[in-house]
Amino acid sequence: MVEGFNESINVWLIWMLPFIGAAVVPAIAKGSRRARDYIAVGFALASAISAATLIPLGLAGHEVHSQVPWISALGLKAGVLADPLAILMTNIVAWISFLIMVYSVGYMHGDRDLTRYWFFMLFFIGSMQLIVISDNLLMVFFGWEGVGLASYALIGFWYYDRKKDYVGKEGHYAGGIPMWTSPTHAGMKAFLMTKAGDVMMLAGMFLIFMHAGTFGFKELIADQTWAETLAQQNLLVPAAVLLFGGAVGKSAQFPLNEWLLEAMTGPTAVSALIHAATMVKAGVFLVARIGPLFFALSALNTSQFFEVVAWTGAITAFLLATQALVSPEIKKVLAYSTGSQIGYMMMGLGIAGISLNFADGYTAGFFHLMSHAMFKASLFMGAGALLHTVGSRFMTDMGGLRKHMPKTYIFMLLAALSLAGAPLFTSGFWSKDAIFAAVLESGYTYSMPLFIMAVVVAIMTAFYTFRMIGMAFFGRGSKHLEEMEHKGHHLHEVGPTMWVPFAILAVASIAIGVVGFVFEAQIHHLLSEYLGESFGIHGEEEEGGIQIAPEGDRTVFGLNPIAAAASVGAFGVGAALGFIFYIARKADPAVIGRNIVTRAIWKFLYNRWYLNTALYWGGVIGPLAIYRFIWRYFESTIIDGINPALQNSMAYMSKVVKAGQTGTTQTYLFVFAVGIMIILMLMFL
Repeated sequence: MVEGFNESINVWLIWMLPFIGAAVVPAIAKGSRRARDYIAVGFALASAISAATLIPLGLAGHEVHSQVPWISALGLKAGVLADPLAILMTNIVAWISFLIMVYSVGYMHGDRDLTRYWFFMLFFIGSMQLIVISDNLLMVFFGWEGVGLASYALIGFWYYDRKKDYVGKEGHYAGGIPMWTSPTHAGMKAFLMTKAGDVMMLAGMFLIFMHAGTFGFKELIADQTWAETLAQQNLLVPAAVLLFGGAVGKSAQFPLNEWLLEAMTGPTAVSALIHAATMVKAGVFLVARIGPLFFALSALNTSQFFEVVAWTGAITAFLLATQALVSPEIKKVLAYSTGSQIGYMMMGLGIAGISLNFADGYTAGFFHLMSHAMFKASLFMGAGALLHTVGSRFMTDMGGLRKHMPKTYIFMLLAALSLAGAPLFTSGFWSKDAIFAAVLESGYTYSMPLFIMAVVVAIMTAFYTFRMIGMAFFGRGSKHLEEMEHKGHHLHEVGPTMWVPFAILAVASIAIGVVGFVFEAQIHHLLSEYLGESFGIHGEEEEGGIQIAPEGDRTVFGLNPIAAAASVGAFGVGAALGFIFYIARKADPAVIGRNIVTRAIWKFLYNRWYLNTALYWGGVIGPLAIYRFIWRYFESTIIDGINPALQNSMAYMSKVVKAGQTGTTQTYLFVFAVGIMIILMLMFL
C-alpha cells in the first residue's frame, strides 16, 4: 500500500484533470474554437494516461490509498483508493471516454453550443472517475450526483426540441400516453427517475454511518461491529438494498429503467459515453464495490441482498431484450440492449453472493462489464456514423448501406458479433459464458430458472443484433435514401476522426475474444487475490478467511460444458432467425402481423409492456388528478368557503356589539342590571 498525497498524485489527477479541463475550456473558447476542441480532448487523454500509470500496480495486486483532511467536525477524510478493482475500472472509463471525445470532434463539428458540450462531457468523465477512485461512500455520492447532473444536461443538450432530435415515433400512443419524447422532457425524466434511486442510496449510506461513524470502505471492513448492530435490529439487509436502490436508478434496472430509452435524445457521442463508460456502469461498479463487503458479513445472513441483485438483473435483462426485438430506432435498440446486458452483470454479481464460490460470479459480472463497455461504445459510435450520413434514426430509412459505408459496416459487424456472443472469437461470448457457468455452478436453489432466463435473453440478443445489422446494411436502399440521392446527397463513409475510435474498440473486442479463455482466467486470478487480501474471501478453505467450497477445476481450457453448449446454441438459434428474416430475406417479418396472437404480442412489446404508460398514469397523471380534485372540492370549496364565512360571521358579531354601543349612560346601566338579574336567577335555580 502507498499512502500520502505526493506518492499518489496520479490517482488524484485521474478525477481532477477532467474537472480542471471543464473549468478551462470555456475560457479557451473565447480565444480559439479549434484550441478549445483540442484542449478538451487533451484533458481526457491526460486523465487516461494518469490511469494507465496504475496498471502495473494493479496487475501486481498492489493498491494506492491516500487521504487528506476534509470534514474535521465529523472526523471525515477525503481519500482515493486505487485497488485492483478500481484500477481496472478507471482505465476502462478513461480510455473509452477519450476515444469518444476524439469521435466527438467529428460528430459534433459545427454545433453552435460546442463549448457547453465539452464542459459537460469533461464534467461527466470527472464525476465518474470520482465514483471509481473514492475511498468512501460520501465522496462516491458527490460523483454520483455529478454524473446525474451531467446526464441531465447532455440528454437535453439540444434543448431547442426540434422534431429531428426526438425519440420515438410521433403519433404513437400507448394507453393514452405519448411514446415520443423531446430532449428537454427526456432530460428531466432521467433526472427525476434517477433521483428516486439516489434518495434510497442516501438513506442506506446514513443508516450505515449512524451505526459505524464512517463512510470509508477500509474502515467498514476493518471494524464490523456496525454490521452486527444493524443485523440485531434487522436493518443490515435493508441498508444494503437501499444502497442497491441507487444502482437500480443509475443503471436503469427494473423498475427504474424507463428513463434510459428516452435518453437517446442526446447526441450519439453522449449515448456512447452514458452506455459504455459512465452513468449506467456507475451502478454496476457500486455493486462490485460493496458486494464483497456485504459478502464478508455472510455470517450475518446477507444472502437476501444478493438474491435481490440477481433477480433484479435477470428480470431487467429479459424485459428489455423483448422490447429490443421490435424497436424500429437503431439507438433505442442499443439502449434496450444496454439495460439488458447490465442485467446480466447484476445477475453475475448477485449470484456471486449466493454461490459456492464468490469469485466466479464476481469475475463473470465484472468481465462482462469490461467486454460490454468496448463493443457497446463501438456500436453507438457506429450508429452515430449512420445517423450522420442518413439523417434518420429509423432503421426503416436505411438499408443496403454496406456498399456506401464499408468501414462502418465491418466494424459495426465485429462489435455486433461480440454483443450477440459469437462463439470463441468475441469477448461477449466468453463473458456471457462465464455468467452462465457461474449460475450453473452456484448451488443456488433457483439457479435453473435464472439460467433459463439468461439463455432465452441470449437468443433474443443474437436475434435483435442481426436484425439491426440486416436492416441497416443489407437489402435494398429505403425510399428515404433514394430521395436523398435524388436531391444530390451523396451517401459516403464518415471521416477517420469518427470511424477510427469505434474501429479500435471493435477490434479490441475481437482481440480479447481470441484469447478470451486466457484473459478471463487472468481477470479471475487478479480479482480472486484482491478479494482474498482485501476482504478475506478465499476460494479454498483458509485460516482467517471465509470458508466456502473450493474453486474446483478452473484450468485454462476448463469450460462448463452445459454453459458452453447453451452459449453456442443461443447464438446459433438467434443469429439464424435474424439472418433468415433480415439478411438473407428468405422470410418476410410482416408475417407477424397476419396472426392475431403474434400481432398482439408485437404490439405489447412495441408499447414497452405498458410500463411507461403505468409510470405516467401512476406517477404523473394520477397524482395531478388527485391534486385537482383536492383543489376543486377541498381548497376551492371548503378552505375558500371557510375564509369568507369566518369573515362574514365576525363582521356580523361586530355589528351586534356595535349596536350596543349607544353612548348613553342609562342604556349601559340598564344592560348591567339585566345581567345581574340573569346571574342571580341562574344561581337560585
